[in-house]
Amino acid sequence: MAERSGGNPRIETDLTDFARSIPAEFREIVQGRPAEPDVGGDDWLDHLPTQLAELAAAWDLVADGPVWHGVCAVVIPCHRDGEPVVLKVSWPHEEARLEHLALQNWGGRGAVRLLAADPARWAMLLEPLLHDRNLDDIGLLDACEVIGDLMRRLDRPATPQFTTLSDEVDRWIPVCRNGSPLVPRRMTEQAASLLADLRADCDGRLIHQDLHFQNVLAAEREPWLAIDPKPLSGEWAFGVAPALWNRWDEATSAYNLRTHLRLRLGIITEAAGIDEDRALAWSFVRLVTNAIWEAQDPQPGQPELSRWITAAKAMTD
Repeated sequence: MAERSGGNPRIETDLTDFARSIPAEFREIVQGRPAEPDVGGDDWLDHLPTQLAELAAAWDLVADGPVWHGVCAVVIPCHRDGEPVVLKVSWPHEEARLEHLALQNWGGRGAVRLLAADPARWAMLLEPLLHDRNLDDIGLLDACEVIGDLMRRLDRPATPQFTTLSDEVDRWIPVCRNGSPLVPRRMTEQAASLLADLRADCDGRLIHQDLHFQNVLAAEREPWLAIDPKPLSGEWAFGVAPALWNRWDEATSAYNLRTHLRLRLGIITEAAGIDEDRALAWSFVRLVTNAIWEAQDPQPGQPELSRWITAAKAMTD
């Protein structure tokens, strides 16, 4: 999710001011989260003002504000030695654990440039981007082409530290086999079968598994750069799905939803140089597993569940 502004327009080095600068909306998102696996949301929020002050001192930062946030991190424009930088501090969770390492591997080629990292504090210092402009702001087909081009540019071998896609598949197969009364059984069985087939030779490339339109921001040194990678050792065909389920209003307003989503997928795979059939299969199983997880929520959201199932149907012949 792309960061958005909120909270106090400026941040001072005083701890009380740091605490007041954390947007209330972000607190509501994080409060009550269980630990994944070490620090729950409430404890992390309590310690965050101290952590921000420690990072400001360690990296000689002067905060400029405003505070931005997504669903798992605060992002604070700063400067040091007169140069603009951005401080990002994430709530500790598995998907963010190796974000700094992925950005280090990419070295600013197609992704935001990493300037410094403090993994123990889940903190990174990044180059500034244009946070008010992302791929939602351009035509959909052009945006899909940008996504595919970024996949091609980001493609490189994954180092051994990253979680493998095959390990994820091993967890998802029983999820699909068990299914849910709220998700059509034929879909969950098909997803389990496809996962067993896709598992072979699916590891080895460093991929951004959440490369959608809001996770690509405009920049000064390049037109578009990827952010928030949620890295994985996998294959890029797996990474197409988020560009299908985002900008959903445009999908539902299309004359034929299936044709619309297939067009998105085709543009991305052609620009990225990846196999369209594998992208189709991976997109189907990701949508089905999303539907199952939504259905397992104590209060599943009907619009969300409907979106996952409808989009999954569009991936089948």
